[in-house]
Amino acid sequence: MTHSAFSETQQQVNLLYRDHHTWLVNWIFTHVKENSDAEDLAQNTFLRLLGKSEVPVLDTPRAYLKTVAKGLVINFYRRRDIEQAYLEALQNMPEPVAPSPEEICQTMELLVQISCLLEGLPEKAKQAFLMARLEGMKYQQIADQLGVTVSSVKKYMFQATRHCLTVVV
Repeated sequence: MTHSAFSETQQQVNLLYRDHHTWLVNWIFTHVKENSDAEDLAQNTFLRLLGKSEVPVLDTPRAYLKTVAKGLVINFYRRRDIEQAYLEALQNMPEPVAPSPEEICQTMELLVQISCLLEGLPEKAKQAFLMARLEGMKYQQIADQLGVTVSSVKKYMFQATRHCLTVVV
């Protein structure tokens, strides 16, 4: 990225920020109900734009900002749900086996990455993949739990693996 391209992008984002920041925070607030979270997500929206090599010329800047922010709000809730489920699972662990705060943080990051990686997969393919990879279940056990055939589980696993490879590559 050249210096002039960065400057132009930065100027465009600065204008968007000046003209629409308050509106964006208010829009996000209607979805997250916590002012500090709305402020953070609005800031992240503009940071995303700064990370682009260029910002398109926008006829409807609020619609564009809303689209970017909506993805961040979805990720915010996904992360919160994953963290809550993980913390609930940790509460059931005996104290001596409980992971350290650093391990908890690393695991939460990994769980969020896995969730993002599996986004877009049909639910049964996602469940089969998680049961096999995270819980170490055999295909027959997965088939029994999902109420499908082993052949279907194999198809789900192939579908999930192919999906993960295309997302990573």
